[in-house]
Amino acid sequence: MSDQETLILEVASVEEARSLAAVRWSLNPEDVIVKVIEEEKSFFGFLGRKLTVEVKPVAPLGLLKGKKVLSELLDYMELDVETLEQDSNSLNLSGEDAGIIIGKYGETIKSLEYLLNLMLRGMDLSMKLRLDSDGYRDRRVASLQRLALSAARKALKRDKPTYLEPMTSWERRVIHMTLKERNDVETRSVGEEPTRKVIVCPSLGRSKRNR
Repeated sequence: MSDQETLILEVASVEEARSLAAVRWSLNPEDVIVKVIEEEKSFFGFLGRKLTVEVKPVAPLGLLKGKKVLSELLDYMELDVETLEQDSNSLNLSGEDAGIIIGKYGETIKSLEYLLNLMLRGMDLSMKLRLDSDGYRDRRVASLQRLALSAARKALKRDKPTYLEPMTSWERRVIHMTLKERNDVETRSVGEEPTRKVIVCPSLGRSKRNR
């Protein structure tokens, strides 16, 4: 965490510190940790207690802000989905309506991830968050690996480039990494976000040998 993610406050109670920090960082109070550094006792009951406390967010600030924004967005959509931190830059969506959030071929969760990162950019947060839903990303990785191998076979059979559907950056990376060690095909990304896609092409060396 950076220095900006730690506050030293003088307050009357831990609850006050948690509330002040939550407002300052635009977080929920439960996303704030308070540690008492020093306690000044009251003088014969005439003066209130004064605490010096250190306050930190429970996770990276950008992740927690993204969680709050996403939770509010899902509430507006009236979906029964809980948002939880998964790792330092990933949020997991779980609940009865998780299937709706994923959508067909993951289109909905990809769009929601793109929208969330646009909103965070507007809040001057450079962190880019990823969304998952109860292991969907792992299943998607396996599907993308199969897609990459199929595209390679198709490109070699036709001896011309195969264009895949638009993907997020991490999805494109899976395609690239799956075919990285092969010397008969090459991959590259083309286009602009959010319609950037991968092309799988027969390698130049292979084309020359087969002429």
